[in-house]
Amino acid sequence: MKQTEISDRGLVRLLLATYHKPPALRGLVDTDDELDILAEIEGLTSGRLLAERGRNPHLDPRELAWRRRSRDLRIYGDTHVNAAFTYTRAGGNRFNSEERGAWYCAWDVMVSVSEVAWHRTRELGYTGCFEDSARYVELLADFIGVFDDMTDERDHLVLHADPAIGYPEGQNLAHHLRREESRGLIYPSVRAPAPGGNCLVCFEPRAIQNVRPGASWDLVWNGTPDYAVNAVA
Repeated sequence: MKQTEISDRGLVRLLLATYHKPPALRGLVDTDDELDILAEIEGLTSGRLLAERGRNPHLDPRELAWRRRSRDLRIYGDTHVNAAFTYTRAGGNRFNSEERGAWYCAWDVMVSVSEVAWHRTRELGYTGCFEDSARYVELLADFIGVFDDMTDERDHLVLHADPAIGYPEGQNLAHHLRREESRGLIYPSVRAPAPGGNCLVCFEPRAIQNVRPGASWDLVWNGTPDYAVNAVA
């Protein structure tokens, strides 16, 4: 597998807007002291907070984003970075197991849209009802360094369209790359329409730089698996 050095700004990760709002607990209390108490209770079951306290066996808390800035815990995006590595799907994704997450992003926002829309369309298919809408917010991040690159291996089994085939192979590859201290992997999108584009999966929280919010997009399903994409003014 080849390696590629990049110095690129503004790679796009899409996050559901429901995960991008101010803390939902604030409306339940009258004072900041009460909010602190509720936040402490919530933290007992928060995967992100438990990992930051060193209680995730698959993540060293020194890896996490907030550890980079001991005097400034309010840097935008730190909690989003940590959440990407601590909250996972059952069974994992293409290049991460359910034990440890990763940061998935793309150079082109429409590639990111295709990726998240595929997952949501599949979930709607399980319900048998394709009536839905969802708003996504761009999280932009910069990446500098050398990354493994399989963009010239489009027939590799890890890129198989069926998750039952591609995901176990991809997770095994990612495990091997992480053991070799890989920062992450550049790979061709499986879900973007032809000719598609490239994605990046980052294995190290510290390699994700300068996270900031971007545009918002509405994805709408009106009775079929086909969806509309609308930019939010």
